Amino acid sequence: MRIATWNVNSLRARIDRTLAVLERWDLDVLALQETKCRDDQFPLVAFAEAGYEVAHTGLNQWNGVAIASRVGLDDVATSFPGQPGFRKLTADTDPAPSADTLLDVAPPVEARAIGATCGGIRVWSLYVPHGRALGDPHYEYKLTWLEQLRVVARDWAVDPASQVALLGDWNVIPLDTDVYDVADFAGKTHVSPRERAAFDDFAQAGYTEVSREHVPTEHTYTYWDYQQLAFPRNKGLRIDFAWTTAAVAERVRGVHIDREERKGKGASDHVPVILELTD
Repeated sequence: MRIATWNVNSLRARIDRTLAVLERWDLDVLALQETKCRDDQFPLVAFAEAGYEVAHTGLNQWNGVAIASRVGLDDVATSFPGQPGFRKLTADTDPAPSADTLLDVAPPVEARAIGATCGGIRVWSLYVPHGRALGDPHYEYKLTWLEQLRVVARDWAVDPASQVALLGDWNVIPLDTDVYDVADFAGKTHVSPRERAAFDDFAQAGYTEVSREHVPTEHTYTYWDYQQLAFPRNKGLRIDFAWTTAAVAERVRGVHIDREERKGKGASDHVPVILELTD
């Protein structure tokens, strides 16, 4: 069984590359992030013709997550229990909401998490909030989001036989060697102690980050910016990960980071991370 996670960075712009990844790696399940489309815009027919069922949640041109599976797609959930929301406020909000209104109305839940049972494994496709900047409300939102996910994920892992995989773009750089030059991130998000602690806490919740176990090499990345020749100069980040329960971790016999997918015209800035599991 092969399961992959990939921040596709606009699915409609990369549907051909997505179908090619499915075929090239002979994937059974693909967790996608940043589809950047509404549900009614999702290219379902292309996946169906390739033999995959799809669950997707997308509210607008931002965010969006999906799971494509050819081994079943059951019990779909378009958010995890207690998933926090975020309210975007801009200077031109008209009319400006009152403080009382903001307190009374819960912020909307973004399309950042989707779960489904595929071939006996509870798969979650996750697009963790970026955080924007230290001190920004989005940074606190990110930490709250990760904490609530950890709380519910801990409950999912209580049964030692439970098979759960938390896959996606985590927007955290856990180690200094997961970035081309950690000094460039001084005072920025992704490397702050609070973010790293929130990421590491999933180990205490009963999960193993299996890509690290199988691809431990320093300066091995999953993301390269489009600017300043980042990919040719290998100025990358490792921010796409797979936390799994012990029952899934025991089945993982190999992990691949598909660096070749970053090459060529029209590539996403992320690459797929592929898990090979025993049956």
